[in-house]
Amino acid sequence: MEAKDGQAWLGTNGYGSRREEDGVCHDDSATPVRANTVDELHSLQRKPQVVEDRHRLQLQSISASLASMTCGIGPKLVNGDPARKKEMAGKAVTHHQHHITVPTITVSDSDLKFTHVLYNLSPSELYEHAIKYEKGSFITSSGALATLSGAKTGRSPRDKRVVKDETTDDLWWGKGSPNIEMDEQTFLINRERAVDYLNSLDKVFVNDQFLNWDPNNRIKVRIISARAYHSLFMHNMCIRPTYEELENFGEPDFTIYNAGQFPCNRYTHYMTSSTSIDLNLKRREMVILGTQYAGEMKKGLFSVMHYLMPKKQILSLHSGCNMGRGGDVALFFGLSGTGKTTLSTDRNRILIGDDEHCWSDNGISNIEGGCYAKCIDLSQEKEPDIWDAIKFGTVLENVVFDEHSREVDYTEKSVTENTRAAYPIEYIANAKIPCVGPHPKNVILLACDAFGVLPPVSKLSHAQTMYHFISGYTALVAGTEDGIKEPQATFSACFGAAFIMLHPTRYAAMLADKMNKHGATGWLVNTGWIGGSYGVGERISLAYTRKIIDAIHSGELLATSYKKTDVFGLDIPTKVEGVPSELLEPINTWEDKDSYKLTLLKLADLFKRNFKVFANYKKGGVSDLADEIAAAGPNF
Repeated sequence: MEAKDGQAWLGTNGYGSRREEDGVCHDDSATPVRANTVDELHSLQRKPQVVEDRHRLQLQSISASLASMTCGIGPKLVNGDPARKKEMAGKAVTHHQHHITVPTITVSDSDLKFTHVLYNLSPSELYEHAIKYEKGSFITSSGALATLSGAKTGRSPRDKRVVKDETTDDLWWGKGSPNIEMDEQTFLINRERAVDYLNSLDKVFVNDQFLNWDPNNRIKVRIISARAYHSLFMHNMCIRPTYEELENFGEPDFTIYNAGQFPCNRYTHYMTSSTSIDLNLKRREMVILGTQYAGEMKKGLFSVMHYLMPKKQILSLHSGCNMGRGGDVALFFGLSGTGKTTLSTDRNRILIGDDEHCWSDNGISNIEGGCYAKCIDLSQEKEPDIWDAIKFGTVLENVVFDEHSREVDYTEKSVTENTRAAYPIEYIANAKIPCVGPHPKNVILLACDAFGVLPPVSKLSHAQTMYHFISGYTALVAGTEDGIKEPQATFSACFGAAFIMLHPTRYAAMLADKMNKHGATGWLVNTGWIGGSYGVGERISLAYTRKIIDAIHSGELLATSYKKTDVFGLDIPTKVEGVPSELLEPINTWEDKDSYKLTLLKLADLFKRNFKVFANYKKGGVSDLADEIAAAGPNF
């Protein structure tokens, strides 16, 4: 090829060219990169965020959240990762004054340092932090982030405290209540301990997010934590704000200080261990010390909603919720092992939520932005929706995986049986976004009755719905290592006693009122045993239970005839399409009729004993309502 202007062409193709000029070879294939070092090249890879006045206001707000109660000022904050943004120290936000009368103290070392704020990071960024800085964090073969929650692999209900003051006078206190009191002074001591720990760190993670998909009743929450794992968990479990919503977020309605890596002081009043989860409803704050289990944040906020929502005449519910294609909504209540997740996650219906909901004048709404599913013995065949949701962005807690392939063994219990997956709700293929729906038509109470005496399905009056809602019954069978062969009755008020704040009758009365107002029907569905108790009978076929649930959804059971049972006074249908009629009345499936009657009376007595706790509560007219509801229980 001829040279032009004294230049010799060495060759060309579709991807570039090289030429020789004055005996020097030049590469014209691309424009040279504008970087002199590898570090400069890496800096060009990431598009920087523009620092605006809004960012400074955000930092000031976070600084106020982290303000010490003794000196009244928050830490010096700077946006970004300390490993990447050391040069930003000179642009730090100054102390934000917290308006409180405090004694004058001298400057401490912590006043001289900067704390880097990692604000509403994306899952990709949080993955990087977890894998780089948090031992025990790995990417699994599905793309999910596997991590460890430390020594605590479940909630610590005995270490949960609520400040008792004039604000919380109407809470449920005393025998049977999950609310264990503490005074405000002790709360402030623990708050100071948590804040001091967080302020001592080089970086903290801050999430500003929402609770409740109903835009008229949503709550703004701020979570300040020390671990990427906790930040990603709450990113998944709370509602994720849009960029525009984040710009106008303002001050939070509730703040969590998660200093779970640092213990509480056992010598502090009301402390019984190195763990403490403290709620102050007047200050709208929660402090976590001595446990890294992320579920404490989720359920702590659920307790807050159980307090705040009823004050607005909104019923907070521990339930699953789905909707038919025609707009019919069903609520599912049930304790562990009753099939709540399996039955509410129906590929023929749209999922509104799997665990926490609000029922307001606007209809039903999910409180959360994600799902927190159990993983033990998970398989694609049994739970395809959960299986498919475990991918990039999902947090896998305390699972065991193959060291080389990173494939998770969901049958493995080496760390704990309480293995969990936390993922955004949109990871469920048939989830409804936004997670709201019209008023429910059916309220389904699930019980796994291992005594084998409750019918597979019964229609409830509103009084009976309140009774069984308050009772929150199921029966568990202990493992063989305990040497216990008989079933054990378990009762959890409102199907979530650990999280309710008011007396159970308050929630039950609201439920009955809304059911009456919007024409909802209550159902009691037994997913447990027939033909005898555990060890003699057999568990009801899941296929039959699904037929029953389908008949409830379709309205078929509203058109059939019913007969009333003895003792519990339940109305049972005489026919359900696809279910053998003899199974619908439990006594028909027992060979030993006398044994059936004795077992029925035994269970009825357990119900009565359990309900005495609520009937004996003598505050605010609650006992009168409890007596009225008790009349809808077993009679013998």
